[in-house]
Amino acid sequence: MSDLAINTVISDVALDETPDEFLTEESDSLNIIPLNTFIQDFCADLLNAVKRQNPPVYDEVPNSQRALIMNNMPRRPFDAQQRVVQAVTRLLVDEGEKAAIINAEMGTGKTMMSIAASEVMFYEGYQRIIVLSPPHLVYKWRREILESVNNAKVWVLNGPDTLAKLLKLRESYGLQEHNGPEYFVLGRVRMRLGFNWKTVLEKRKMHVRKRVNDVDEGSQSFVLTTEYAACTHCGVIQRDEEGNAIQYLAFTREKRCDCQSCDSPLWSLHRPSQKIKSRKDLVVEAMCQIPTIGEKTANTLVQNFGSDMMEQMLADNVYDFINLMDENGDLIFNDRRANRMERSMANLEFGFGQGGYQPTEFIKRYLPNQYFDLLIVDEGHEYKNQTAQGEAMGVLSNKCNKVLMLTGTLMGGYASDLFFLLWRILGKKMREDGYHYNERGSLGSASMSFMRDHGVLKDVYKESESSSHRTARGKKMTVRTSKAPGFGPKGIARYVLPYTVFLKLKDIGEGVLPDYREELIQVPMTDDQLADYQALSSTLTNALKKALAQGDTTLLGVVINVLLRWPDTCFRPESVTHPRTRQLLHFNGAVFGDDELSPKEADMIRLCKEAKAQGRRSLVYTIYTGKQDVASRYKRLLIKEGLKADVLRSTVGTDKREDWIMDKVDRGIDVMICNPELVKTGLDLLDFPTIIFTQSGYNVYTVQQASRRSWRIGQKQDVVIYFLGYEKTAQITCLELMAKKIAVSQSTSGDMPDTGLDVLNQGGDSIEVALAKQLSA
Repeated sequence: MSDLAINTVISDVALDETPDEFLTEESDSLNIIPLNTFIQDFCADLLNAVKRQNPPVYDEVPNSQRALIMNNMPRRPFDAQQRVVQAVTRLLVDEGEKAAIINAEMGTGKTMMSIAASEVMFYEGYQRIIVLSPPHLVYKWRREILESVNNAKVWVLNGPDTLAKLLKLRESYGLQEHNGPEYFVLGRVRMRLGFNWKTVLEKRKMHVRKRVNDVDEGSQSFVLTTEYAACTHCGVIQRDEEGNAIQYLAFTREKRCDCQSCDSPLWSLHRPSQKIKSRKDLVVEAMCQIPTIGEKTANTLVQNFGSDMMEQMLADNVYDFINLMDENGDLIFNDRRANRMERSMANLEFGFGQGGYQPTEFIKRYLPNQYFDLLIVDEGHEYKNQTAQGEAMGVLSNKCNKVLMLTGTLMGGYASDLFFLLWRILGKKMREDGYHYNERGSLGSASMSFMRDHGVLKDVYKESESSSHRTARGKKMTVRTSKAPGFGPKGIARYVLPYTVFLKLKDIGEGVLPDYREELIQVPMTDDQLADYQALSSTLTNALKKALAQGDTTLLGVVINVLLRWPDTCFRPESVTHPRTRQLLHFNGAVFGDDELSPKEADMIRLCKEAKAQGRRSLVYTIYTGKQDVASRYKRLLIKEGLKADVLRSTVGTDKREDWIMDKVDRGIDVMICNPELVKTGLDLLDFPTIIFTQSGYNVYTVQQASRRSWRIGQKQDVVIYFLGYEKTAQITCLELMAKKIAVSQSTSGDMPDTGLDVLNQGGDSIEVALAKQLSA
């Protein structure tokens, strides 16, 4: 446990050691001291008590050999980053723990710290490192590894040739190995993708003679021919549970089966499309991924130089491709095209294989245990749920010797967020503490038990009179259990502190990062807008109250979404209908014209103009980019005001977004508009030091991650974050509730919220439910 984290949580065991002189007469008179004040007054003694009971794994005394390794890296980590690496390697290597967590604030360089940790662990015998990455960061990982580690070999397992590469790994196991660290970067979406298969059987004909007695014609015999399902390897006919031969057409094709005699698979991989692409088509398709190269140019290059030569260049030496010369010795690509291509191709890897097989399934079945020495899980909080993605991460964790998880937001407020993460990376410890699968093979009861032990559960009792009895009146009691935000000190001391190293941007050091400021701007509505909003709010909240009184919750989501959205989309007519009955609840005409600015839009444009005047670019976040799109309107209004603006859409592939943004910056963009979900992880948006949230939504992870896209190592300008919300509307209520949830999530990130015991948030609800309660109050 690092001293970086030790001062964040005081366990109840440590409080038992509080000296008697701290217990004043005021305590006897039941005067209450706020927890924050108590910690500030007695911090030193409490800290010493914690250290005596829980001595830190890393005591700030660095290992000189490991420090030398990091100092000799092509990109030397900052001192604060080196302390994190020292703590992590002490825990994993010296203490022999299975897993470690780097819970570092967005922008502190988690990628760099994990790469440095893998480099240090390479010299401890950990040669093969598999990296689990978000899909849009796969090639960024590859680039940073090659820039940071000498003699590194990087395999990208994220394309159609993933199966071919895995087969190559299995064939080369035990042969001459690379004499440096080997990295295998696997996209989390590719990780869980399955494969197409079909049942493969052989038809075996059996002839059966049957005799039939006919009154007129006497006894006759017939030969019946039946086709049965047989194994293609040994030819044995397959039989059902009762020993009867299974007919060919009746054999199940819903699941993969093996031969009952020789155990050979009775299935095979097959392509979803019957069309098999030629080598030329694959090369042309690969070249079309490169900016400035279209199908016509790609075909011309293949025709002039041959598909074999182009394939070899793309796979092995992209710089030869960029510097191609024609028959006269002139460069084919000019400087501008070459620079853009070089920047893009640093994030691309060209695979010419075809076929697919779930990588985690292949690793589980066909590679030996601990073939990979270290698993690095980027954006670890994305695996907190019972999803195929989370289960696949658990499979990889069990196959690897050590696990290093990276996250900026370890939990989103609920103890259940941590349960499945801990189960997948620290399964042995969780089982020792009594959490197991139930008889149905589910972890639901274990998760609920973990919530009761360390989280907050609310048992809601509802008593009502029952009239179903014939001779007497009775009462009916129902109990409903729901989870609430909060994570207790015992859970933090047991599961978080012993395995987690915390790092804040402020710990990086003076001069590394510029100033960071957040500002909430409450925008007043126009008179007409306010009147229409109040009428809309009154109508919908009254309808919601009546529905809730009858136990009908179908209106809940509609009311919340409309009241949050309407002030930003009131430039178009609004019809609100009941989602079940389709009854019209409210209609409101458009308040603003197509070219008429709403107050929030005017403030947004003002902030963007001020930023441009200071030589700064702006990033505008909006959550309405789909059916209720406002991004296109924002772009049009900004352009009308003389600003160069563009919208990043989800149609831009995850692996193309970084190049798309850099291209727009090269073209002189002033304002980029996008949904925060598209850029919330991994992308360094250093060119946009001014960030404006026109809406925030109510996802804690997204707001925390997206707000730090620009305040990262390498940023030279001060970063300013603006949150815009209309006064006296549900938008301000949502932002207030968001602030409370962020305070809870920070309790497991090394911060104690100013509200003290509000870390337990006994009355806390999800933001949606809390909004609904305020609306129906």
